Amino acid sequence: MRGNPKLQNPMFFVANTEERLAKDHPLRAIKRRADQVLKTMQRAFADAYSATGRPGIPPEALLKALLLQALYSIPSERRLVDALNWNLLYRWFCDLDPDQAVWDATAFTHNRERFEWHGLVQKFFERVVATALVEQYASNDHFTVDGTLIQSWASLKSFRPKDEPLDKPPSEGGSTPSVNFRGQKRTNETHRSTTDPEARLARKSDGTPALLSHSGHALMENRHGLCLDIAVAVADGHAERDTAEKLLRRFRRRHGVKPETVSADRGFEAGEFLRRLEEDLDITSHVPITAERVTSPGPAGDARRRMLRRTKTKGYALSQRARKKIEQMFGWMKQAGGLRKVRHVGRWKIQQVAYLWAAAFNLLRLAHLEAAR
Repeated sequence: MRGNPKLQNPMFFVANTEERLAKDHPLRAIKRRADQVLKTMQRAFADAYSATGRPGIPPEALLKALLLQALYSIPSERRLVDALNWNLLYRWFCDLDPDQAVWDATAFTHNRERFEWHGLVQKFFERVVATALVEQYASNDHFTVDGTLIQSWASLKSFRPKDEPLDKPPSEGGSTPSVNFRGQKRTNETHRSTTDPEARLARKSDGTPALLSHSGHALMENRHGLCLDIAVAVADGHAERDTAEKLLRRFRRRHGVKPETVSADRGFEAGEFLRRLEEDLDITSHVPITAERVTSPGPAGDARRRMLRRTKTKGYALSQRARKKIEQMFGWMKQAGGLRKVRHVGRWKIQQVAYLWAAAFNLLRLAHLEAAR
């Protein structure tokens, strides 16, 4: 018998989201872990907000909503608020009642500076990492470092000479002028973007176009591919090695863990970088050497020769095999999370997005690992 559709909406209804959500849904484990981390940050939240005045939007709800944006590839904060209005699953994750009004999208903009001043997003990410270390999901011995380019939202048309007035009107085309770059020499020393001045013209490899970008860097553990630290720096071509050393020092200072080995790709084969890893940080490097024979003199050359001999060991082969996990991590953050071309202008804003997307990646990875265990 054919059923007839109900054209009249009910005035009252009862819905239990807990019963509708599958017991093995990964969002259950993610929410439980996120709530545990946020519960340990109550003192930091109290310091960031005044004790008097009108109550604002709970920072726990804002942070968990941004986790949903990364997990479900929601392109913008305005689309995120629209989804919170009608999606019961998202409301359950953010502890919102089914009939509760959702905040405006500008609430994320108003609270972004507060989160930066008090380091709330960074603390959230670091406590997620600390949870993985305590529960022994993360390795204490073998790490990987790597870098990638994060494309800026600025257009190549905004890359103009530094001595050109910012208020100079376009020659033609109005707000979308016609620009011909043929025959012009444009470098970071002579030009800068009027939309995103911190972005630099860079490319990852030969044969690829140079785009306005920022440089992203990550520290990963080799056991399960969890992100232990992430940083956004200027894309100047030298930031990979310098930022990798800073990440290793910062991770050791904050979590009290000293890596035994660190693997990387051939972009880190500089002798001075290998020497600093061995002598200053007491870490064994596992980096491929492109030369068949190293002839450079001095301590940097000695470090490269030792690394060349180390490429024949079993430990080096295992590290290079595990190193590919960091490419999977970057791929998830850039493709699913939307970090390939970031929509924020300003490196500190991009750093916030990187911390949140890395925390979402770790929470999702921990949920799958917990289910497998």
